[in-house]
Amino acid sequence: MKSPIRFTPQAAPSPGTYDIAGLRRRIEGIACEDNSILVKQKSRDFYWYSPVLKRQLDHVCADIVVAPKSEADVVRVLAACHALAIPVTARGSGTGNYGQAMPLAGGVVMDLSGCNHVKEIGRGRVTAEPGAVLAAIDRQTRASGQELRLSPSTYNTASIGGFVAGGSGGVGSIRWGGLRDCGNIIRLRIATMEAAPRLIELTGDDLHTASHAYGTNGIITEVEMALGPAYEWIDVILGFDTLREAAAYANALGEQDGLLIKELAVVAAPTPHDTFLRHRKFLPRGKDVVLIMVADHAIEALIAYTGRFRHAEILFRQDQLAESDLKGLPPLFELTWNHTTLRALRVDPAITYLQALYPFPGQIELVDRLHHQFGEEVPAHLEFVRFDGKITCFGLPLVRFTSEERIDEIVRIHEDMGAPIFNPHRYTLEEGGMKQTDAVQLAFKREADPQGLLNPGKMIAWENPSHDYTTGKTYLFPGLASRMTG
Repeated sequence: MKSPIRFTPQAAPSPGTYDIAGLRRRIEGIACEDNSILVKQKSRDFYWYSPVLKRQLDHVCADIVVAPKSEADVVRVLAACHALAIPVTARGSGTGNYGQAMPLAGGVVMDLSGCNHVKEIGRGRVTAEPGAVLAAIDRQTRASGQELRLSPSTYNTASIGGFVAGGSGGVGSIRWGGLRDCGNIIRLRIATMEAAPRLIELTGDDLHTASHAYGTNGIITEVEMALGPAYEWIDVILGFDTLREAAAYANALGEQDGLLIKELAVVAAPTPHDTFLRHRKFLPRGKDVVLIMVADHAIEALIAYTGRFRHAEILFRQDQLAESDLKGLPPLFELTWNHTTLRALRVDPAITYLQALYPFPGQIELVDRLHHQFGEEVPAHLEFVRFDGKITCFGLPLVRFTSEERIDEIVRIHEDMGAPIFNPHRYTLEEGGMKQTDAVQLAFKREADPQGLLNPGKMIAWENPSHDYTTGKTYLFPGLASRMTG
């Protein structure tokens, strides 16, 4: 495989690089911000989770932030930027972790937080503008007894457009799989980056041109997502004496089809005690914990099932605590997914993380082997999910960072032992291992963004025409051509 051309993120663009004054004239009436402090803030996401990305991207900054309030505004901005050859990087709430919302070439950051209306709620579906915050959507859908199937742990701040463009799954994935799975996203509307931008409706397999594409193939202007029944969810934390026991229990629980679980995670000791500070009094330092969100009607069934595991200890049960004991506690989902990393970072700034897949059916054995391989250098954090119809787990293990070379070595050891890594220390689609670009994806990019002005530098196969995208690497979002059968 040929080495990819590295797109070097430029420092603050030289004065006059882009005709910003001309842009302002063309989009008069649409809010713009060029205060350097505010522009720098809006040019960032949570890239600093990675010390590698912090070194590479800390200087990245846009020239101006543009804040459309409607789809028509988005189209006006794209047409103006196309005419002036100004790159555009879309931004939702900035809660992503891979630099995907950071403008490597400067230009415009398009802040879509003002496009935030929920447009329609129907049976099993909701249609919203891209800047609508997930928690705000659920507040409206719950009136009809429905809620979003999936959300990241940043549910209270993340936007639906950002989740689709940069996320993969999260809370709810134990029941519904991920955004890559058919049916979770129903429809997207995107605006192209052309002289006369078009609005394109994507459904079925075409959705994957824009999902988890970092806004490189079009700007999402409308999202239609599937809903599930809404429940009252009860937080439960169980303790075990070993990681293997905790992981085996969680895997078995995930396979209980009649138990309605929304979140199922395992975190190795002593991380819960040391980093979940508000829950600390419930978490003995030596206990590996299982974190569960269970529907209220299923709590007694969960407790009965847990009784079959003689080493399981109930450490925390939300429904049996007084209001005074619950006061100030974050919801359990804010201890999971990348909130686990965030809480560890607040205690120890040297912490970073990886993203791994432990493939079915040998996931528990593989988790145990890796845990014994690395010990406290890479504390285990597992998120149990439904993946291709099977229960298995992703890993978001914490890493005690010492050097970039050691991170690369830890990645290599994981992959040599059979755990593919989706590397959060890379900012391109391909190097992170999340999304595979192929001929179909590139053809759509050429159609929707012929000048390559949408979030430049994030798609290696576009920057380097000789890039070999047929590699056998495991991708979470496989290429579009791989979906063809027969």
